[in-house]
Amino acid sequence: MDKRVETDEHKPALSEADIRSIIIGIMLAMFLAALDQTIVATAMPTIGRELGDVTHLPWVVTSYLLASTAVTPLYGKVADIHGRRITLLAGIVIFIVGSVACALASSLWLLVVARFVQGLGGGGLISMAQTIIGDMVPPKERGKYQVYIASVFFSSSLLGPVLGGVISEALHWSVIFWINLPLGLFAYLMTDKALKRLPRHERPHKLDFLGAGLMTSATVTLLLALSWGGVHYPWASTQILGLIGLSALLWIAFAIRLKTAEEPLIPLAILANPVVRMGTIAAGFGMGTFIGLTIYLPLYFETVAGLSAANSGMGLIPLTCGTVIGATASGRAMTLLKHYKRVPMAGLCIALIGTALLIAFAGRMSLIPFGIVLAVISLGFGTLLPVATVSIQNAVQPHQLGTTTATANFFRQIGGALIVAVFGAIVLGGIGAGSGVTAETLRAGTADRATMIMLFQYVFAATFAGFALALFFLVRMQEMPLRGRAIEAAKEIAGE
Repeated sequence: MDKRVETDEHKPALSEADIRSIIIGIMLAMFLAALDQTIVATAMPTIGRELGDVTHLPWVVTSYLLASTAVTPLYGKVADIHGRRITLLAGIVIFIVGSVACALASSLWLLVVARFVQGLGGGGLISMAQTIIGDMVPPKERGKYQVYIASVFFSSSLLGPVLGGVISEALHWSVIFWINLPLGLFAYLMTDKALKRLPRHERPHKLDFLGAGLMTSATVTLLLALSWGGVHYPWASTQILGLIGLSALLWIAFAIRLKTAEEPLIPLAILANPVVRMGTIAAGFGMGTFIGLTIYLPLYFETVAGLSAANSGMGLIPLTCGTVIGATASGRAMTLLKHYKRVPMAGLCIALIGTALLIAFAGRMSLIPFGIVLAVISLGFGTLLPVATVSIQNAVQPHQLGTTTATANFFRQIGGALIVAVFGAIVLGGIGAGSGVTAETLRAGTADRATMIMLFQYVFAATFAGFALALFFLVRMQEMPLRGRAIEAAKEIAGE
């Protein structure tokens, strides 16, 4: 067996105060990345007007998405090589540098480049936070800490849109990036001090640069195809088909590299692990479906329910609140129940019932019962999140925790992009594929209410299918006993 640099056997167990201190630090780092994705969206129109380029405005979002998704697995591998602390701190620094560059950007394309740099830093913050929790807390107790991650997303979902709109109108759009500077510095100082007490599990590794380049290129081309398809170009256009074909070739080359490299970027043992595979696919379908709902439900509220753009965002609150409650209940249940999978299985069944109600009563349900159904759906879906994450981490050795967690998050992001593209194809393609129809033109009244109701019945049907697939793969995921102490976990996995 390889010799570790330093293991938790050489460090005293972390106290509750140590754990709280570390969690506060990593939650700040996570909040940076999560808030940035929500605060920018509402400031986009103002940014486009002031920089004099509305046509290429989507690149502000796309460039961040491309960078953050592509580098997520790299952060996990680097963390397993060099340690969590230095990797997380590097991500925070890159994110801060990118934020400052965004605030100083004098043209849209400079802002796009700066957002790409920002994404290079933000891409690893969330997966690193999950990895660090995995280092600190044994699997049997880990579920209850996953609620902190859900809480970060909940607070950023509520604060981001409000802050983005207020700051861009009352102050200047650049302030939404300047506020990352004090937040980032505080997160850096907190994590730098706290993570020195973190147990270490890294081992000597080599980074497969060729494999990293192939995976990054394959990811970027696929995400470009998904971002442009049905919006800038028809799905059957030469541009989109060419990008999809190029991405497929790059993924094939990456798969070959995984089999032939002396030390592949993603170890084959991780990809072959049935718990990791099934848990990642289940979470990917569940999270992707949830993201698709959050993106397209505001359009439903505006075109079907007749709400204003400002109030449509408020309609998402039940969807975000329920997720936190479901994740909290499921995470705590993991510490008490032997058959912990039963909670998310029941939760996804509840989410399916709620989704069936949306299909049956689309356009005929008033806002209050509609909000109640959304809360029930999100509560049921939320039970999946801690179980999937902890089960995946529980199935690998401690020194593989970073790579495994980042890889799982990477495929969840890819799954989310695919499902969002499917939702977009249903809504936009149903109106007129390739005819220049966008979500903005639909908000302006391009399609009548009856047509939008019909299209959203298809969207809700796709939502039902997504949650059903998440349930199917969750059922197939092996329910391994959750280990207690970290050393005991490492020995059990290693077969000692």
